[in-house]
Amino acid sequence: MSAAEIKTNTDQKMQKSLDALKGNLAKIRSGRANPGILEHIHVDYYGNPTPLSQVASLGLADARTINVQPFEKTMVAAVEKAIRDSDLGLNPASQGTVIRVPMPALTEERRRDLTKLVKHEGEETKIAVRNLRRDANEHLKRLTKDKEISEDEERRATDEIQKMTDRAVIDIDKIVTEKEKEIMTV
Repeated sequence: MSAAEIKTNTDQKMQKSLDALKGNLAKIRSGRANPGILEHIHVDYYGNPTPLSQVASLGLADARTINVQPFEKTMVAAVEKAIRDSDLGLNPASQGTVIRVPMPALTEERRRDLTKLVKHEGEETKIAVRNLRRDANEHLKRLTKDKEISEDEERRATDEIQKMTDRAVIDIDKIVTEKEKEIMTV
C-alpha cells in the first residue's frame, strides 16, 4: 500500500465517522418533530422485525407532530404499538389510517442532559478520528522501515494526515455546536 492510498483510506474513514456522528445526533430529539428519530424503530411485519420506514411513510404534520401512514391498513395497530413500546417516550394516536405522533416539549433539565449526550457523541467521534490518524501514521512508519517510501514522503504524508484530522475535528465541533443550539432553542 502506498502513502497516497493510506491518505485516501484515512480520509474516507474519517468522513464515515462524521456521517455516523450525524446519524447518531439525528436520533436525539430536540423538541421539534423530526422523522429521523423514528427510523431505528422496528415493526413486527408478518413475523419479521422490519424498519418502520419500510412499512410506512413518515412525514411532518407541523413543527411538533410526525405523521406516520402505514402502506397497509392492517399495519396501523402494529406500527402504533412499536412506536409506543420504543424507548422514546412518545404517545402515538391513530386517526383512521394515519398515526399522529406529537413531540412533547422538553424541560430545561432534559435539554441539558441531551447537550451532555451530544458532547459525549462528539468526543467519541474525535477519539475515533484520532485513532484513524494513529493507525495511518503507524502504517506510514512501517512503510518507511521497510524502505517502500522515503522519510520525506512519510513526513509529508504524516503532515497531510494531521491536516485531515484537524479538519475533521473542526467539522465535529461545528456539528456538535449546531445540535446543541437546536436542542437549547425553545
